[in-house]
Amino acid sequence: MNIKLIPLQNHCDDRGALVALEHDENIPFEIKRVYYIFNTLAGVIRGYHAHKKLKQFVIVVSGSCDFTLDDGNERVTISLNNPAQGLYIDSCIWREMANFTEDCVLLVLADNIYDENDYIRDYSEFLVKMKNEK
Repeated sequence: MNIKLIPLQNHCDDRGALVALEHDENIPFEIKRVYYIFNTLAGVIRGYHAHKKLKQFVIVVSGSCDFTLDDGNERVTISLNNPAQGLYIDSCIWREMANFTEDCVLLVLADNIYDENDYIRDYSEFLVKMKNEK
C-alpha cells in the first residue's frame, strides 16, 4: 500500500514551533489544493471514498483522529496526533476517518483541484477497480 508517515522538520525555540510545508522538500507533489476539516462531531466517520488519481498529504494540526486505509488487499489504521508528522496517501486508497477529538483540525494538501469524477464512493466498486488493475 502506497502510504507513508513522513516526519516534518519542526523548528522550535522559546517562542514556539514552526513547520514549513514545501513542494519537493517534504511534500512529494506540487500542491494545487489545500483544505481543512474541523468541528467534527463525536462519533462521526468521514471519508468513505478513494480517489482514482488524486494524491493527498494529511496533517493533524490540532487534536487527533484515526485513518483507516485500504488498498483492496490490506487494511491498516493509523492514528494521527502529531502536527510535526504528515500522512502521504497515494491514489486508489480507500479512506475512512474516525475518532476525531473535539479540538481536531485536519489539514489536507492535494496534488489537484476538486473533481467529483475522481471519487470512488462505493466500496464494492473500489474493490472491483482494484481487482481489475492487478
